[in-house]
Amino acid sequence: MRSLTIALVLPIVMLAAAGAAEPSSKLGLAPQPTPPEPTSVAPGPTAGEPARLRPVVEAEEEVYRYEPADNGAGPLWCHGSTCLVRIGEDSFASGLETLKEFKPLNNCRWTLWRRGPQGWQLVRKDETGRTREPCPLGAFSGGPLFLSANPTLTAANTYAGPARPEILEFSPADPKGPFKTLLPEWDGKPPFSEHSYRSFAADGPGRELILLQNIGYTHAEWSFRDKEGRWAAKGKLVWPWGAEYDKPEPIRVCYPNVALKGRAVYFCGVSDIIEPYRKWREYKKKLTGRDWDYDFRRLFFTWCPDITAGKFQPWVEIASRDKTCGWIMPGDLWVGTDGRVHLLWMERALDERLRKEFFPGAKQSHAMNYARVRDGKVVLRRTLAEAAEGGPSEVPSAGRFQVTPEGRLFVVYYVAGRDSSGKGVSENRIVELRPDGTVGQHARVPLEHPMSAYFTATVRGGSPPSRVLEMLGQRARGGGTISYARVRLW
Repeated sequence: MRSLTIALVLPIVMLAAAGAAEPSSKLGLAPQPTPPEPTSVAPGPTAGEPARLRPVVEAEEEVYRYEPADNGAGPLWCHGSTCLVRIGEDSFASGLETLKEFKPLNNCRWTLWRRGPQGWQLVRKDETGRTREPCPLGAFSGGPLFLSANPTLTAANTYAGPARPEILEFSPADPKGPFKTLLPEWDGKPPFSEHSYRSFAADGPGRELILLQNIGYTHAEWSFRDKEGRWAAKGKLVWPWGAEYDKPEPIRVCYPNVALKGRAVYFCGVSDIIEPYRKWREYKKKLTGRDWDYDFRRLFFTWCPDITAGKFQPWVEIASRDKTCGWIMPGDLWVGTDGRVHLLWMERALDERLRKEFFPGAKQSHAMNYARVRDGKVVLRRTLAEAAEGGPSEVPSAGRFQVTPEGRLFVVYYVAGRDSSGKGVSENRIVELRPDGTVGQHARVPLEHPMSAYFTATVRGGSPPSRVLEMLGQRARGGGTISYARVRLW
């Protein structure tokens, strides 16, 4: 076991680009048996045109219903990771159940669901522990199935306190059977709590795992499990330093997309600190009555070429809306076979509550943005969808990547608002990002019940690339219900 600690402060690399912002019961369609993946490969450019994007909905199903826990989290709170994975012909989902007999914060427990030929079935739930946050999943090709848990160590109805990170290992062939509890090894004895802000990623083909869990506002602890089943490396990822703030401080990075591939780790998240500028903080308090308000407006990226060596590279600031008090949220991350890192994020230009007082000439916009990064440098930027002030208000959100076995890269997202004719819009769309940097035609995903927030069976969770898009989340008009959709791309 190697214990590795990153230097106390990693420098921030600022990147700007021309034109860029400053740096079950069934519901809907009945459950259907899972069709096998096509055995033929769509012809590549040298053999003919690739298969044309023609989304076909194969299933829309309700998985489970939930009650709000009023603890600051919810079933999609860990949206940087995933609660949906595929192993062979089966899909697995983790859920979050509110325990009404307990008070927040630790008043939930995890549930585990499997989708087979008969649809979704609850296969087990936590019988002993309590937690605050949803529990992301990971998988290896052919199994096992892994669930990241963080049970509290506090007595019942204690508001907050210590927690113990665990990874539970299940057999996908018999998820109701005995399971293993794996305890990651850490650098010392970190003070883990129910506010884990954790990230869980799996290298499915490589059969390796990484877990990162935040400690306050200073850093994340990480632990790496190799293909031999050993916790082979551990260390700390120290947050970037906000030297430009009124009071310099670490910039906690949260809700990241994390990928593990060939022992390289890639991490992209958003700043999550209490408003660092006094004039804005005071103005917001007049509006809300609260002393706190979090920023979510700077997107940071780092990577470690070999996690067993433990050396993360200097932080790179991919995008920022810091000058106009805007908002940014990570969407997805994918590492191509050529080593390029593909990043996707949502971006809002400004906080309209502050516009009149602080930046009256600024214009509002809502965008879904994309970048390619190679060796820490942005080599391409694109705005894939945008609703700008004064034009149609088709606001994009919830962008996710979908990667096919041929290496084709698609983005699925949700759109809400009104089109140029004033007609209401609420739908999912999908678009291809071509290797040469061009963007294909946007196509509507013909869901009867559009999904506004969701996980996918991402390769970051260990699921294989697929020509079938699987989604788990909330419908645009489906409060209190977690649903599933399955869409064949062509």
